[in-house]
Amino acid sequence: MSDAKQPLSSLSAAQLRDYLAAQQRAYTVLQERGLALDLTRGKPSTAQLDLSDELLHLPVTVKDGDGVDCRNYGGLTGIRQIREMFADLLWVEPEQVVAGGNSSLTMMHDCLVQMLLHGAVDSARAWARDERVKFICPVPGYDRHFTMLASYGIEMIPVDMLADGPDADAIEALVATDAAIKGMWIVPTYANPSGSVISMEVASRLAAMPTAAPDFKIFWDNAYAFHHLTEQEAKGVDILSVCSGAGHPNRPIMFASTSKITYAGAGVAFLAASAENVAWYLRHQQFASIGPDKLNQLRHVQYFKTPQGVRDLMVKHREILAPKFAAVDAALTAELDGLEVATWSKPTGGYFVNLDVLDGTAGRVVALAKAAGIVLTPAGASFPGGHDPRDRNIRLAPSFPVLADVETAMAGVATCVALASAEKLAARHTAAASTPEGE
Repeated sequence: MSDAKQPLSSLSAAQLRDYLAAQQRAYTVLQERGLALDLTRGKPSTAQLDLSDELLHLPVTVKDGDGVDCRNYGGLTGIRQIREMFADLLWVEPEQVVAGGNSSLTMMHDCLVQMLLHGAVDSARAWARDERVKFICPVPGYDRHFTMLASYGIEMIPVDMLADGPDADAIEALVATDAAIKGMWIVPTYANPSGSVISMEVASRLAAMPTAAPDFKIFWDNAYAFHHLTEQEAKGVDILSVCSGAGHPNRPIMFASTSKITYAGAGVAFLAASAENVAWYLRHQQFASIGPDKLNQLRHVQYFKTPQGVRDLMVKHREILAPKFAAVDAALTAELDGLEVATWSKPTGGYFVNLDVLDGTAGRVVALAKAAGIVLTPAGASFPGGHDPRDRNIRLAPSFPVLADVETAMAGVATCVALASAEKLAARHTAAASTPEGE
């Protein structure tokens, strides 16, 4: 751990040279450890997946509570019992919920493609017939949202994600006059990667704001609604009711899943929306499916038993995850606190820590870490096109490795941040010293 606790920018040229030399030595020691650690994706750990192994012995019957044989075709909306369970958890009505396959991302993709091909429920025509289609993308944000849009040539407009949700002032100004802006993404609770939780005030503004596009949509990705890291649990906004009350019932489409609750690759995904949007979705889905995997839905019902069963399971997840997030904060604090070269989030839920380093050094930090055997998400991944204009943002994903590996990796990341920062500031000193007076 470095003894320097004063801002690096306040050091003299000689002091900074000494600090840089110390960090270079620390980095050489780090490289010599021969690490092979991966913090790239927010995946549940093996210990978390083990929590749900009872699913492997379920279902014990093949008929749901209505006597429907789940082995057969049919039931495009999913079985009633799981829709009722997650309606309770998501604060919506059961008739507003569709239970699908294992991936909420697939449901998002289906909605986007159908809107491009056919238009939304309130569209005058297919979106693809317009000269341009644009989406608002809060940044830093979820890279898979951005790559999905990019795959269809949809223009992305970055808007800052703040502590209480996306910048509503900026969004209101954009959508008021540009009819090409057809929608926006948002992860409302414990946002990826900032950990922000949208406030009722911001949600209400998004629900009520006038939009030049009459068929403007909010893709409300409720991926982390139940993923609390503390006993103080954030309660999400009932965006369907808020939008309905504002006169725009068809504006939001909510998505969620059990992917980080039970098995990441074998969970159940959900769509929740107005009655009109649900009918629109099913009308198009009937040509793609004869029904979801109802046996998987049934085993989840039998495993959870009640909505409280889901909440109880998430407490067990928290007990595994919270120490890893504490380890991230401890490592960054020990090495970087007081240096004024980095800030990082201290999320109360979700799967990520948002790390901002000195402008122009994020790519260097990621490269240094990789060369030392610590693989991080590429710098800029949380921005459309992978381009962070300030080259400062890094998404940290501590969920998958065991705690000891998180501690080791984050101590290494802190060393890389300190070294990259010292290099940057030393280069500034050198450049300033070589500039003739008066220039």
